[in-house]
Amino acid sequence: MNPPSIRNPSLIQSQKRAKMPGAAMVFAAGLGTRMRPITDACPKPLVRVGGRALMDYTLDALAQAGVERAIVNVHWLADQIEAHVATRIHPQILVSDEREKLLDQGGGIVKALSQLGADPFFICNTDAFWIEGPRSNLQAIADAWDGDKMDVLLLVAATANSVGVDWPGDFTMAPGGKLTQRAEGQVAPFVYSGFGIVKPELFEGDARDVFRLAPIFFDAAARGRLYGVRLDGLWLHVGTPEAIAEAEAAIARSKR
Repeated sequence: MNPPSIRNPSLIQSQKRAKMPGAAMVFAAGLGTRMRPITDACPKPLVRVGGRALMDYTLDALAQAGVERAIVNVHWLADQIEAHVATRIHPQILVSDEREKLLDQGGGIVKALSQLGADPFFICNTDAFWIEGPRSNLQAIADAWDGDKMDVLLLVAATANSVGVDWPGDFTMAPGGKLTQRAEGQVAPFVYSGFGIVKPELFEGDARDVFRLAPIFFDAAARGRLYGVRLDGLWLHVGTPEAIAEAEAAIARSKR
């Protein structure tokens, strides 16, 4: 008798889909300082690139992957972001209001933990996106998640081949996927794409209200529990006004 995985391909697909995190933390509260003067009147997540708001690339990817809900934090020009996401059906949008105090990404997660739930969840920036390759990157990272050995799993892109990268990379990656922080003065082959999966336990009981997310990554790396999955496709980082044209040119080339 053939094993179930061969007899029933649909079973394989359902098992893969079952691994997809049900929630995502979408970071939309930043001031967008490097994107000024555009962000004096428009929050960075709503800056249009290729005819779409930046954050819609993130939210559409989550919806396509089947993620059920996205917690979107807001601070700068929050009313505009709330009005924009109010029109969405998928994923379900829950707003985490940081109008009174900008909490940075770590503090934003702590504030939203009750909405994110008890299971590992996606973390998502809104100033970058990718032109998809032959496989779904979100499915790939969901399939690679192993909570027994990982606390954080990041989607990483090749530094040299990405668009809008103006820094010397973030991580090196061992053959098994384990990530190591870039050493000072060196160039690293991979950049953090702005997407990952994290355990809520990393933030439970943290009494800080304002703190960065990067030290959480580096601490996991020091404990050997930070891993990466290489992005399939072309990653585009839109951090400055000049990067908008560069990203749109890459989108146009991809359509030829």
